Amino acid sequence: MGSRMHGRTVIITGGASGIGLGIAKGLAAEGANVVIADLNLEMAQKATDEIIDAGGHALATQVDVTNRSSVQAGIQQAVQAFGKLDCYFNNAGFNKPMKFLDVTEENFDAIMRVNALAVFIGTQEAAKQYIRQGSGGKVVNTASIAGRTGFSSFAPYSASKAAVISITQAGARALAEHHITVNAFSPGVVETPLWKKLDKDLEEIGEGDSGFDSMAAGILLGRAAQPEDIVPTALFLASSDSDYVTGQTMAIDGGMILV
Repeated sequence: MGSRMHGRTVIITGGASGIGLGIAKGLAAEGANVVIADLNLEMAQKATDEIIDAGGHALATQVDVTNRSSVQAGIQQAVQAFGKLDCYFNNAGFNKPMKFLDVTEENFDAIMRVNALAVFIGTQEAAKQYIRQGSGGKVVNTASIAGRTGFSSFAPYSASKAAVISITQAGARALAEHHITVNAFSPGVVETPLWKKLDKDLEEIGEGDSGFDSMAAGILLGRAAQPEDIVPTALFLASSDSDYVTGQTMAIDGGMILV
């Protein structure tokens, strides 16, 4: 077990699977008190048990990231269990591909609500907790290469992740006076359950040739990412190593999008 996060309490939304679970396990291995905040409490508890069995400190909490009172309750549970909050990962998100001309208001609203509005709410509520503590703190948001370049079958998702980048910048400006940093990371193609579902969804709308394999073919480093590839950057952004970094979105995409 490492010690770079010793004594630090971290909330990870959507932490029960995929990238979030990878981050949770990685930070727990470095000594963090990890709070897995997920809509699926059963999966969150399973992940928590795995972390505790491995010698880490963890807590599962059921949180609906689009509901402010639910987000507040999750933060309170974390503080009650571990005494304070140090870092908040706005990681929960989803995608439901549709062809550009077929996108409905319902599809657009649902994706923007979870992927953009929830990041805004999470940033606000984490910041309020840090201000109450008087200790400063960190917010880390999960953006995407889709926030840097729009994909035709992921238009609302691309828009939502561009919004995450803007919220990250605005939050960094607004909260710097309180010693709160706000950063994001931007994954590319990551082998997770979300991508398996995306591939299936793309096939259903006749866009199967724009899925995982074809996107992975454009990666300079020659392979898709595993959740473990995200952990070192997440650790950097959650630890004191990044105290002089704010308002940034760090690409972890193997060289897919060069800007």
